[in-house]
Amino acid sequence: MIPGTNSNHPSLKRSFLFALQGMRIAFATERNIRIMLGGMVFAIVMGLLLRIDAIGWAVVAICCGMVLSTELVNTAIETIVDLVSPEFHPLAGRAKDVAAAASWVISLTAAVAGLIVYVRALVAMFG
Repeated sequence: MIPGTNSNHPSLKRSFLFALQGMRIAFATERNIRIMLGGMVFAIVMGLLLRIDAIGWAVVAICCGMVLSTELVNTAIETIVDLVSPEFHPLAGRAKDVAAAASWVISLTAAVAGLIVYVRALVAMFG
């Protein structure tokens, strides 16, 4: 065995299956994840309708991935906080609020980036 490796580590295939299971659980249990996925569908439809260019698609894809990833991390943090502090504690509340703020900030940033991409595409179509 190579020093520093863990023989109990799951295979790559099992790691991907765990990730898919996590996504399925998040989608089934978290309203905000479903809202974010709905926003992604909306962004894709708008991109198709407005015929955005490759750079626009890259911006949309990066923004969608960042928003969804941040919301998943927020969900994980909230779950851990609820596990370790089932009763209310001000620090637990602070951790959850800060994690939610991260999701809010990236969502606003993605919305601004999306507006720039879509307005640019509108100007190119009708300008």
